[in-house]
Amino acid sequence: MRYNGIRFHGGVVRVRLFVLFLGSFSLLFAAGPELDKARKFYNLTDFDASLKILQAIPEKDSAVYELVGRNYYMQAEYKKATEALEKAWAADPSSSEIALWAGRAFGRRAETSSVLTAPGYASKARQFFERAAQLSPDNLEALTDLFEYYLEAPSFLGGGVEKAAATSARIARIDAAEGYWTQAKLAEKHKEYHGAEEQLRRAVEAAPQQIGRLIDLARFIAKQGRIQEADQHLARAEKINPDSPKLMFAKADLYIKQHRNLDEAKDLLQRYLAASLTPDDPPRSNAEKLLKQVRGS
Repeated sequence: MRYNGIRFHGGVVRVRLFVLFLGSFSLLFAAGPELDKARKFYNLTDFDASLKILQAIPEKDSAVYELVGRNYYMQAEYKKATEALEKAWAADPSSSEIALWAGRAFGRRAETSSVLTAPGYASKARQFFERAAQLSPDNLEALTDLFEYYLEAPSFLGGGVEKAAATSARIARIDAAEGYWTQAKLAEKHKEYHGAEEQLRRAVEAAPQQIGRLIDLARFIAKQGRIQEADQHLARAEKINPDSPKLMFAKADLYIKQHRNLDEAKDLLQRYLAASLTPDDPPRSNAEKLLKQVRGS
C-alpha cells in the first residue's frame, strides 16, 4: 500500500497498530483505578495522598489535571491550581465543571496576589465562570459563583449589580431557595436589610431541611445584634442534623466573633477537626486558625 509516495507493509502496520492499541488500553486500565483512588482520598480531604497518586499517573488527561487542580485549590496553592486547571481546560474545553473550578482558582489567585496582577486574574475568573454557565445553563454552582462575581467586582472588571440581578433571575428558575438567597445578597448590597432578611426567611421556607439556609439566616440576624434569635435558628438546624460539621464550624465562628461561649467554641472546633469532612466543608486550616485564636483569648 502506498500513501503520499511512502510504501507501507500492511502486516507491519497492523502489528504496530495492535501494539499501540495494547499500550493505550493498558494506560487507560492503569489510570482508571488510580484516578478512582485519588478521588476517594480527595473526598476524604486527604489532598496530599490524592496528589501523590495523580502525579504518578504517566499519561494525564483532562480528568487527572482537573482533580490535580482541585487538590491544589483545597490546599490554597492557587498558582498550581490554575496551572493544572488550564491544562485540563486545554484538553477538554467543553467541560462546564473544569471551567467552574478554573474560575474559582483564578478568583482566589486574584484575592491573594498583588494589585498589579490581581485584575488580570479576576478577569480570567469571570471569563471562566461565564463560560461554565454558557456550557451548562443549569449548572447552579457556576451560576451562583458568577452571581457573586458580578455582585462584588467593580464594573471595570466586568462586575455590576444589573448583571448580578439578571443572573439571580436565572438561578431562581432552577432553585427557589438559592434564588431567594441571591435576592437577599442583592438587598444587602443596597443596604435594604429588612428586605434581605425577608428573602433569607423565604429561602428557609423553600428548603426547610437545608441547615445551610438556617445558618445564613442566623448569621445575618446575629449581625443585627439579635443574638438570642440567631441562637434559636442554630438550635433548629441542630435538630435537623446535630452532627453536621458545617453547623459545628458556623456556631464556633459565630461565638468567637461575638466573644461568648468560648469554651463551647473550642469544643466545637475540636470536634470539627476530628470529624469526617468533605471538600464542601470549610477547610481544616480555617478551623485550626479559629482554634488558635480562641486558645489565645
